[in-house]
Amino acid sequence: MRHRAGMRFQRSLVFLIAINASLALTLSGAANESTTPAFVFRGVSYFHRWSGEDQHEFTPEKQEDLDHWSDMITINAYPGVDEGEKLAGTANAVLENYTSHQGKILKTRSVPMTNDRPAEHFISVMFVRPQFIEVAFARFKLVDNKGYSFVYSHRIYGDKAKEQMDGWITASGAEVEKALMEWSFSPTSLR
Repeated sequence: MRHRAGMRFQRSLVFLIAINASLALTLSGAANESTTPAFVFRGVSYFHRWSGEDQHEFTPEKQEDLDHWSDMITINAYPGVDEGEKLAGTANAVLENYTSHQGKILKTRSVPMTNDRPAEHFISVMFVRPQFIEVAFARFKLVDNKGYSFVYSHRIYGDKAKEQMDGWITASGAEVEKALMEWSFSPTSLR
């Protein structure tokens, strides 16, 4: 008799754990599918799709699939990066990482510090993969004495991706760089 009661208790416990896990997944999924955009970049509303530790990913409406998207903004926080030299070191480390992953560096530049603004850094890179071509524009900036990168990425899929990406870069690359370097979004709401 005791054995049966113990078995029923275990089944009930497993059932309750399963319900709670299912509810937690449903609630976390609902939070990721917010109807309110996190921000607007270049006139396009971006919605939170995923976060892990110090990285946050956002895509426009109808680009929920993180395996197949066209435009994404990734915001990375760099704990411990609290001054210009550390930010430059972080930008250089990311540049090395891009290169080690067969990225073709398109452009790098630094914006010198002024009396009222710390230095910033910019990298654009192209990744050619069998399924797609991706171009990333990365801005490294101190916000409230904390290091961040703001990365706008654009992907094109298909057999003619290279030709299409070359055209897209010619038509939009300079404008995207300018918009990213002027963007004043504050990541404090992500904490």
